[in-house]
Amino acid sequence: MAHGIPSQGKVTITVDEYSSNPTQAFTHYNINQSRFQPPHVHMLELDETQRNLPYEYKIVIAGNHELTFDKEFMADLVKQDYYRFPSVSKLKPEDFDNVQSLLTNSIYLQDSEVTVKGFRIYGAPWTPWFNGWGFNLPRGQSLLDKWNLIPDGVDILMTHGPPLGFRDWVPKELQRVGCVELLNTVQRRVRPKLHVFGGIHEGYGIMTDGYTTYINASTCTVSFQPTNPPIIFDLPNPQGS
Repeated sequence: MAHGIPSQGKVTITVDEYSSNPTQAFTHYNINQSRFQPPHVHMLELDETQRNLPYEYKIVIAGNHELTFDKEFMADLVKQDYYRFPSVSKLKPEDFDNVQSLLTNSIYLQDSEVTVKGFRIYGAPWTPWFNGWGFNLPRGQSLLDKWNLIPDGVDILMTHGPPLGFRDWVPKELQRVGCVELLNTVQRRVRPKLHVFGGIHEGYGIMTDGYTTYINASTCTVSFQPTNPPIIFDLPNPQGS
């Protein structure tokens, strides 16, 4: 499939031939299709007010460490011997049955969307399987089924992990770890103005493909120190908002 603006009509994404090998996929698509470009951005220093997040709307998604947000993960975990997560043995099912309700000052998205100030924003927590954490799914059809839930016309897409090729490089392993199906969904079907994610701490920063801006907003560094500053961006108001 050639990369570019989709033709009129429904675009269907299928499992990519390189799905199970994202490093090989990046090499192929970078050489043959030039799907990855550096951005033209101007970085600003934040003042203390901005760092305190005094914003009218805060939109949140979970990720692989938000274990109690993943009900299926927790249902399986409480049947086990807790050798990986011994603190879970102290929890009762009612402790995490509706854990998202604790987010009283923000909007929680999980395979769902919200419209804020005219912007359609969709959030999903899923990532390719890695060491059996929360919201992990096998590469290929399992993840594609989740990405197929993303509606066309979304302005801002929030996922926990990156798509292939955009801030997904892990130097220690010399590997790309982004999701190929997510890349194809974003570039060939959904085409949001902005795709925000984290997950790969080494990838903090910004890229573009010429249409969508990709922001890896990981707060933590590769050594799990929460010292990366938040990234502030501007988007033109949607028409009619």
